[in-house]
Amino acid sequence: MFFEFGIKDMIDIFLVALILYYVYKLMKESRSLNVFMGIMIFVVVWLFVSQIMEMRLLGSIMDKLVSVGVIGLIILFQEDIRKFLYNIGAHQHAARLLKLFVSDKDSNDVVDKEAIMAVVLACMSMSKRKEGALIVIERSTPLTEVADTGDKIDANINQRLIENIFFKNSPLHDGAMLISKKRIWAAGCILPVSHSFDIPKELGLRHRAALGISQECDAIAIVVSEETGGISVAIRGVFQLRLSAEKLESLLAQEKAF
Repeated sequence: MFFEFGIKDMIDIFLVALILYYVYKLMKESRSLNVFMGIMIFVVVWLFVSQIMEMRLLGSIMDKLVSVGVIGLIILFQEDIRKFLYNIGAHQHAARLLKLFVSDKDSNDVVDKEAIMAVVLACMSMSKRKEGALIVIERSTPLTEVADTGDKIDANINQRLIENIFFKNSPLHDGAMLISKKRIWAAGCILPVSHSFDIPKELGLRHRAALGISQECDAIAIVVSEETGGISVAIRGVFQLRLSAEKLESLLAQEKAF
């Protein structure tokens, strides 16, 4: 018996395929690909047993496992689900749609060039001396949990202060500096490390931490390499490497970092 196949069915299949692709990509980045494949195999077997073979006893047992398993998966993969939902909300088309309904109060704010220049000059100075640094600039996503992992400072953005924090003999130089609301909020902070396989092997732990925080929120992460002195910026899970002072200043101004 033939069934009707229309445009609505094509859209349905496309949306399911899109969701599966994003889940597959997310699981691959979080090294949970085998778990994803196991879940897909279980779903296929469950559909085959309950819908095609119509085995009522085995089908009912698997139905119970599915109903309980969904709750277990939500608990087990809560961080991955949070990241998945954030990626949807952070997508440029979704952001544009949101702006139609929500007014952006900060859209007309004047860029603080003085704060940008303080960060740029500090990065260039540390780059020349090959002093490693990791600076995270908070934007719309609150980073209170990140700040709690370090030492609170609450000071004005100052070039010398930034350089002193990342001085090699400083007890805070290994962690990340967190800037929020145009002030240095905390230093020595611990960031989530990205497990992406796309990061070049020559990039170290600072770069992985910068990419990790940029994948989880809309923060801007600036890295000064201790090995090469190169300056990199991670935004929305994408790296921009080997930036000059002019490029870094332009990027921070364009992204309205301050």
